Amino acid sequence: MAATTQLTSGTWQISLPFQSEPGIVGSYLLAGNNELAIIDPGPGSTLEALLAAISEAGFTPADVTHILATHIHLDHAGAVGSLIQHTPNATVYVHSKGAAHLIDTTKVVASATRIYGDRMQELWGEIRSTPKERVNVIEGGDVLTIANRRLEVHYTPGHAIHHVIFFDVHSGELFAGDVAGVRLQDIDYVRPPTPPPDLDIEAWSASIDLLKRLRPDVLYLAHFGPTRPSLPHLERLRERLLSWGDFVLGAMRDGKNEAAILAMLKEQTEPELQRVTRDPQALTRYDIATNYPMTVQGYMRYWQKKHPERL
Repeated sequence: MAATTQLTSGTWQISLPFQSEPGIVGSYLLAGNNELAIIDPGPGSTLEALLAAISEAGFTPADVTHILATHIHLDHAGAVGSLIQHTPNATVYVHSKGAAHLIDTTKVVASATRIYGDRMQELWGEIRSTPKERVNVIEGGDVLTIANRRLEVHYTPGHAIHHVIFFDVHSGELFAGDVAGVRLQDIDYVRPPTPPPDLDIEAWSASIDLLKRLRPDVLYLAHFGPTRPSLPHLERLRERLLSWGDFVLGAMRDGKNEAAILAMLKEQTEPELQRVTRDPQALTRYDIATNYPMTVQGYMRYWQKKHPERL
């Protein structure tokens, strides 16, 4: 079951039980002015839990008027095409670079199947296309008046080319998706999620600069939950994003293959997380949120594609 937590008078956090683990994948509900918005509805495999959470918060699926995707990765927006069947009054909002892949999920499913194989259904559930007429394309610079809020849309590539954040300038709440990293609750450790194919370190660093200029009071992370203070968190994220990238680059220049780099990165980085948490399960939980194989693959593709001259 999902766990629903009311954060403010009009904001709820939903913990979706991804791979049977709570507190790793989350959605947010915004309510006001007879409107109900869902930010990042999560994967199709947790759709039933999401619908139950909407009821737990005191609403029905028919109350949902807006579905907002920070980006189209399956752990954030895989459920959209199925959810739209339960929410007859809802419009989907997604960046222009991701909209086509929600309207026709063929390429997304094919790509994910090559990676996850027999685990597709277990991890992601049903991945359905979203009718074009239910999709509203957004761009950085747009302002959405939703649920009695004024949400600024800011384009924040780096993790994904179709990534945006939603910022409520009046409340200081920033719904960050993955661009603000992975930091599980009650653990003072932020990790960069760097899957292929879109990782761009320079673009991500610029996106971090943008978030810092907004000076949010709180970052609402998809993985996972409210994070304060925002500015030190973002600088720690940037430091780790760069240092892990340099580590992978050095190993590639030494001729190491992917398997060797994966083992080296784990050996280099896991002890710090162990010191912070003193909980072996935390390693597993962080790896569910953003695993080492995808991390290494993302960095390796980045260096090969963006900076082959440095290899």
